[in-house]
Amino acid sequence: MAKIIYQVGEYKISLVKNPYRSLIDSIITQQLSGAAADSISKKFQKIYQRYPKPVEVINTSDSKLRAAGLSKMKVDYIKDLSEKIQSKELRLRSLRDKSDEEVISHLTQVKGIGRWTAEMFLIFSLGRLDVLPVGDLGLKKGIQRLYSMPDLPEKEEIEKIAEKWRPYRTVATWYIWKSLNQFGKIG
Repeated sequence: MAKIIYQVGEYKISLVKNPYRSLIDSIITQQLSGAAADSISKKFQKIYQRYPKPVEVINTSDSKLRAAGLSKMKVDYIKDLSEKIQSKELRLRSLRDKSDEEVISHLTQVKGIGRWTAEMFLIFSLGRLDVLPVGDLGLKKGIQRLYSMPDLPEKEEIEKIAEKWRPYRTVATWYIWKSLNQFGKIG
């Protein structure tokens, strides 16, 4: 890790201040390349004068959202999120005071939000420093390269390796991600 930290430089995550936007962005980016996700996100935002409120998204026709490049499934997910926020079934601002597992439990009640998306929310919206997204492919690839493993590591291997990174597993994960992005390889 020391070599990666030296190569990558200073740790810095830009937090998304609007938790609603953070979750919509996470839904949009699921299983897409960065370029495709950015394009769809821009088209989604262009539908509105400013970043929309949940009620505005609920009142937007599915066809208009689909025209922005969202799949039918992602339209359903974004609308479910918006409806749960609008009905106050999900109170995003209150999540700040909850434990990581409580946040994950609350968010995964929304269609299309699984554990990985909830963990990205913990990292990029709430700024939590000890999140270990064991299902993240980038983290798996990074650990595989860092430890010269023949195969992608399993959850248990990742947890064992990352134990020494506590209470900064988010920071270690970020460095691994950055090293993959900057250098394409580790070391």
